[in-house]
Amino acid sequence: MTIRPELIDKLRTKRTQLTENVSPEKLEELHAKGLLSARERLGTLFVEGTFQELGLHASHSATNFGMATKTLPADGVVCGTGYVGAMQVAAFSQDFSVVAGTLGKMQARKINRTMRHALRNGVPVVAFKDSGGARIQEGVDALSGYGDVFYSNVLLSGVVPQIAVICGPCAGGAAYSPALMDFVIMTRENAHMFLTGPQVIKAVTGRATTMAEVGGAEMHATISGNAHFIAEDDQHAIGVVKQLLSYLPSNNTEDPPHDLTVPIEEMEDPGINDCIPDSPSEPLDMYAVIRRLVDNGELLEVHAGFARNIIVGFARISGVVVGLIANQPMVMAGALDLNAADKVARFVRTCNVFNVPVVTLVDVPGFLPGVEQERGGIIRHGAKMLFAYGSCTTPKITVILRKAYGGSYLAMCSQEMGADMVFAWPTAEIAVMGAEAAVKILYRKEISAAEDQSAKAAEMAQEYREKFASPYVSASNFYITDVIEPQDTRWMVALALRKVLDKRELRPTKKHGNIPM
Repeated sequence: MTIRPELIDKLRTKRTQLTENVSPEKLEELHAKGLLSARERLGTLFVEGTFQELGLHASHSATNFGMATKTLPADGVVCGTGYVGAMQVAAFSQDFSVVAGTLGKMQARKINRTMRHALRNGVPVVAFKDSGGARIQEGVDALSGYGDVFYSNVLLSGVVPQIAVICGPCAGGAAYSPALMDFVIMTRENAHMFLTGPQVIKAVTGRATTMAEVGGAEMHATISGNAHFIAEDDQHAIGVVKQLLSYLPSNNTEDPPHDLTVPIEEMEDPGINDCIPDSPSEPLDMYAVIRRLVDNGELLEVHAGFARNIIVGFARISGVVVGLIANQPMVMAGALDLNAADKVARFVRTCNVFNVPVVTLVDVPGFLPGVEQERGGIIRHGAKMLFAYGSCTTPKITVILRKAYGGSYLAMCSQEMGADMVFAWPTAEIAVMGAEAAVKILYRKEISAAEDQSAKAAEMAQEYREKFASPYVSASNFYITDVIEPQDTRWMVALALRKVLDKRELRPTKKHGNIPM
């Protein structure tokens, strides 16, 4: 039996109508703005010829407000699966050319079906967000659809990686879906994410504002912390997605894509000594250290513009994928504040759920003092760091470069907080507080009695460092694994990582811990 030619023609015509809904002229306009169409985004993400669409013919069927008389190709969202390299990925891309990409019940069903495929098969989800929000014509059906999507986001959380790419508007309740995902990428000029826009804010509060101030990529990447990456355009954003996926496993039962064929070379790196300032009071540029520690000097920094006093990101050390966390003394002396604590806690938990080893580089003078910090809840925020590190069961290696004072010593993953190995440079100072502050408290009378008080204070500060803050004091009490030369850091950390990759740590049976929020 052969299929009648008219049936084949009808199928091909129907497919063309549904997939070629954006005119060449409109595509040219989009490209001029750095935008791709919904289908182009998936075509750029996936290896050519691997995309299989889910629900091409599914579309809106409601009759209210005349919607049934309109043709809604794919109901405003293109869903499917494909391969990014050798990794299968489930993805959906909202189509702004179809009723502004608004979400109704059918669009939500398609998105949920895509996410459930990811859950059942243990593959990452990539979501391209470009939507005017809820489809008003569908009323509560649209709200119900959002609820279904949010529920799926939570269901998938900690099971498979979820990456949101904000390419256009992401307004109102729609913004909660990316907020529930693991990583959010926003394009610099075209993306906006907000609950209430400038017009609503003006009407309710009387305050005039701009879209950039309340929903722009720069604001979310530097102030609110809602965006992890800024991309220059859609192409760049897809490149960031591919970079992220290259460091992550497909799901929480797999290991990251380590390359254990990379040899560990016991090579000294004298150049790292040049990163250390002559004076302990001078700030160390942690990026210079990181470049010498990781393979090819490559770090995929996460939240680069937010809480810049702390650095987090993905890298490889002799082929092993790691989540790297480091104080940045060039900003606020590397002190921990409200935002830095949140940034670290979130990143550590992300590494933990996807089995990524954590390497922590420490040069921290303490938690940032101040009325605003205390009133802002620095105790609660700092406790998030302690909780995140303490509950993290992946391999944890810590290197103390210079300062590690007070509670911040513990918050930066000390041995007591579960670090598997802790190394310290000879320049490390591990103590309740800095030498100068300690001397003022302990030896105030002796200093005030001295003729040259400044010289006496400096002498006592040095004595305090040697007696109480020296890394050898901590090493003698077995609080650190070893004191190492800076030039040996790379290969020592690489060797330690290989030895703890098969680490298995059991915890008490429970639903989950109750992290301080």
